[in-house]
Amino acid sequence: MKNLVAYITTGYPDLDFTVDLALSLAQSGVDTLELGMPFSDPVADGPVIEKASLYSLQNGFKVEHLFAASRQIAPHIDTLWMGYFNPFYHKGFDLFIDEATKSGVNGFIIPDLPLEEARPYKKMMQEQNLALIDFVAPTDSNERISELVSDADKFIYLVAYAGITGAGKSESLEHIIDNIRKVTQTPIYVGFGVDQNSAKEKAQGVDGVIVGSAFVKILLDKSLKHTKKIENISQLAKEIKEKINE
Repeated sequence: MKNLVAYITTGYPDLDFTVDLALSLAQSGVDTLELGMPFSDPVADGPVIEKASLYSLQNGFKVEHLFAASRQIAPHIDTLWMGYFNPFYHKGFDLFIDEATKSGVNGFIIPDLPLEEARPYKKMMQEQNLALIDFVAPTDSNERISELVSDADKFIYLVAYAGITGAGKSESLEHIIDNIRKVTQTPIYVGFGVDQNSAKEKAQGVDGVIVGSAFVKILLDKSLKHTKKIENISQLAKEIKEKINE
């Protein structure tokens, strides 16, 4: 059974909605939840997630809100925090590790933290049985892949193309998947540009997919009531989970 990771933006439209949506996704085929921490300069995210992050910040999102929501969510679904390094550094990595341990969050995804700079933080996390997810891109050499995945935790985040999330590009990943498999048995999940139309194709040869922008688009639809947004996102999750396992 291939896994589905779902990204949602914490705090938009509000924190109660985030909790309700997360709990619904836990019942809709989602295996792991990425709780996105809104940030003013999300360099790896496309316009959809960037807009949701901006709205959440405008609504007064604080890091403490991420912690509060996670205490209600993490007991019910495998949960990771996805965010950029600045808040982790500003607030202190020790604080995030402590709060993750208290709430049951299982790890972090920090796309702008390079391997060389990540090593001391990864060691801190592994001592607390937390995962710091490693990224591999199609442009990485075989030597670099070996370095990146040498002590990979939980799963490897394979970026489907060079660029930002939600761009919908398509590249052949067969060669890089083979190269990763040669050096590690850690599961490989594909992210960037995965939606209901591309999920089946993107899931070929890997162990799971990561979906963000497709869900957040519904999150941003102001014509829908909150309950309808949750219903539509949950239904989409079910559809994608079925497609990747056909």
